[in-house]
Amino acid sequence: MAKGKDASRHNEEPAAERAPLTFGGSREMIKYIGKAMIVLSLFAPLAAQAQEAEVSANAGWVSQYYYRGLLQKTSSASAGLDVAVGGLYLGTWAADVGDGAEVDLYAGFGVDVNDMVSLSAGGTGYFYTGQFDDTYLEANLGLGLGPISFEYSFGTYENFDEESLDYSFIGVTAEHEGLFATVGAFGTDLALEDVFDAGQYLEAGYGFSAADLDFSISGIWNDSQLSGEVDEIGEDTNELTLVFGVSKTFELN
Repeated sequence: MAKGKDASRHNEEPAAERAPLTFGGSREMIKYIGKAMIVLSLFAPLAAQAQEAEVSANAGWVSQYYYRGLLQKTSSASAGLDVAVGGLYLGTWAADVGDGAEVDLYAGFGVDVNDMVSLSAGGTGYFYTGQFDDTYLEANLGLGLGPISFEYSFGTYENFDEESLDYSFIGVTAEHEGLFATVGAFGTDLALEDVFDAGQYLEAGYGFSAADLDFSISGIWNDSQLSGEVDEIGEDTNELTLVFGVSKTFELN
């Protein structure tokens, strides 16, 4: 998830001693969702031809690429392609992470229950062309309540030649007239008791459009588990960073 290897940081307690959520075969479920999502993304062009679809591309740049409170690279360019057919969405997105590129594939389905409530479910795969990180496959669940949205994701990190690791993520975002704020937390496993054990962050900012471009400015605070920073005595410490971004979306149909 680019999340960087620390995104799946696990504690020293053996996994068998933790109380897992009752997903039942969660790792197999995640891998199945990941494979299905990849297949759906590859067939996105066919879906666009089969029925009326919305197709768009995007390109952008950020002064520092953060994802879920984890720094990936200073000064990073990105590009993506999205297809939406009814409630179905498919897409891919790539970004420069220094040692190669991050390439994401995602797919899912969303529905508006009414003017205030929306639901979504899907899957995301994070892949890398270099040695920056290893593969992540995760399932994503979303709930929207007016200007507030909730995300719960759980996945498996391949972890190079080591044993693969399970992780979870919870995020809450509020938006209003360009202003936005997100608070997020990682879990070390699929256990409720561990849901805040692997790091937390807060991001707040403002986005606006001008001259057919989208601009954003935000502040990101991450705790000592996510920052990768140490203080003068070598202790892990929190970090606060200012990030600027610019992007453009192209409608292709």
